[in-house]
Formats: sequence, structure tokens, C-alpha cells
Amino acid sequence: MELKAIELLGDERIGQGGFLVLRRLRLRLVRADGSRTQEGLWDFVERPIGLDAVVVALWRNATQPEVLLRHGLRVPLQFGRPEKRPLLGAELVAGILEPRDEIAARATAEAIEEAGLRIDRVELLGPPLFPSPGMCSELFHFVAAEVPDQVPVTPAGDGSPFEEGARLEWTTLDDALRRCSAGEIQDMKTEIGLRRLAEKLRPGG
Repeated sequence: MELKAIELLGDERIGQGGFLVLRRLRLRLVRADGSRTQEGLWDFVERPIGLDAVVVALWRNATQPEVLLRHGLRVPLQFGRPEKRPLLGAELVAGILEPRDEIAARATAEAIEEAGLRIDRVELLGPPLFPSPGMCSELFHFVAAEVPDQVPVTPAGDGSPFEEGARLEWTTLDDALRRCSAGEIQDMKTEIGLRRLAEKLRPGG
């Protein structure tokens, strides 16, 4: 039966004041014929500081492209999975889009904050994507930036203790894609960003 609408019966937020908030909705679905389903609960996550994020593929050396990977801590993977995992995982630079942020400006700020690199020009890498629409309404905005020759500065970080121990790695784009295919890099936004970067740098290849 075709669905016509969602009827909101209750809306509460749990965990106000934290980095994330659990939003619990009590709903009924309205069918095209006007009949309604039984009530159900749908929980999803909101992030008050900013809804969306930017994913930044930093690259250099047009003849044999290299990309920057950032190895950092992801606490949910340490405590939310039954299997033992490496403490640090490889990802592209990324950051939260705060209210009134422009994508290019946030990408530039994250390059300095997480990688200690200044970038001059930011290009979109295709349309934004929902990484997990059943659990969060966040959109990922993918961008690329060529890194000019420069001496990097020490990344400032965001002041969080969980930034400690992060390290940076330049590797060839081909090697990064191989590691994605082999399951050595398991971050979805990173694989998508790398593959979109490859399409941009090697059109028709």
C-alpha cells in the first residue's frame, strides 16, 4: 500500500547538553487510502553543534597523485564493536559544518586544524550524500584541494584530548584505493572521497 504521510504523535529529546542528542519520535504512517498503521518509535541522532560535515581530499603531485590520510581515534569503534580493532584508523580530513559555515571556508579551516596545511582553492567532488539516513540526517559534502608546495605547520587541533596521538600520512592515490579494496581502510566517507578524487584527476580512466 502506498504511503501518503507520517503522523507525529510524540517528540522528545534525550541527552540535552551533550555533543549528540537522541531524538525519539512516536509515529503512525498514513496510507494512501487514509488508513493508519499502528504506532511505532523511531530513534535517531542529532548534533546540536552542526548538522552536516565536509570531507576534504587533500592531494599533491599531478603526475602521480598523492593523498593525505589522517590516522585518528574513533572511540565508538573501540567500545561499540565486539572485536578488537586498531586504536587509530585512516581517514580523509573532515569536520563539522557549524551554523552559517560556508563549505570552502570550513574545508580550509579543517586543513589547517587537522593537517597543518594551507590550501588556496577548494573544488566540490560531486553531490552530498547521506551516510546513514536511518540513524542521522547528516549530509557529507565532498571537496578536493590541491596542496601547494609549503612547509606544514603543527596542526592546531580542536582542543579535544581525543586528538592526541593522531598522525598524518602521505601515500599515493593508487595505494590508498588499494587499501580501501583490501579492507585496510574501512571508513566509508574516505573511500567515496578517494574514488571521486580519482574520477576527477583521471577523467575517463
